Amino acid sequence: MIIAAAQFTARPCDIGANVATMAAFVTEAGERGAALVAFAELAVTGYELEAVVADPDGLTLGPGDPRLDPIREACRAAGVAAVVNCPGRTAAGPAISSFVYGPDGALLTRYDKVHVTDAERAAGFVPGTGKGRFTLDGTGFGHVICYDAHFPELAASAAADGCRVLVASSLYGRGSGAQERMTIFRALAEDNGLHVLLANHSGPSGPYDGCGLSAVWAPDGSVLAEASDTGAELVTAELTLG
Repeated sequence: MIIAAAQFTARPCDIGANVATMAAFVTEAGERGAALVAFAELAVTGYELEAVVADPDGLTLGPGDPRLDPIREACRAAGVAAVVNCPGRTAAGPAISSFVYGPDGALLTRYDKVHVTDAERAAGFVPGTGKGRFTLDGTGFGHVICYDAHFPELAASAAADGCRVLVASSLYGRGSGAQERMTIFRALAEDNGLHVLLANHSGPSGPYDGCGLSAVWAPDGSVLAEASDTGAELVTAELTLG
């Protein structure tokens, strides 16, 4: 199985432009033989917490939101699953959500970030409670979203549930963030025998400057593939799942 992570600079709160970019990456992932492509944390809007909370009707989405149709249509056309992270709509308030669409464009699962940061909570984002597991081509997948990865019990739970791949939609900034992501995700892979797929922002997003470097780690902690630290890029890796 080939999996992919897409990184780009999201346009602040421009859902249409960001979705178009993401749909193009889904198409490219299919051309490169990938079964799944993942996107960074809040890739649909950028990491614009205050703007989302100020306009929840305009900037939060449900899995069936028609503004996400171009991504679902690209999934169907390319036969690729996509992990789409956006401000999710819930009855309690906005969440940071991954909607996973299968290769037929249908929703496979939803995962809402469990460990929101203090800043996210203060802005009005609510934590999730579910696991968001899904299966693709017989392989089990689990989730973390950025700060979730700092709680190793989530990866351990995914491994205990039979998952073989952990997908992380994240925002790590330049400077210490680049090394931090390497240390954290290498340990999650090695300690739990998981392949780990990281999709990170590249360039400005909210108050941060994403360091890029989206990557895939093998269960022994080695790096299978890694994107550059600048620019839009799709990175792919073939997994050994035997």
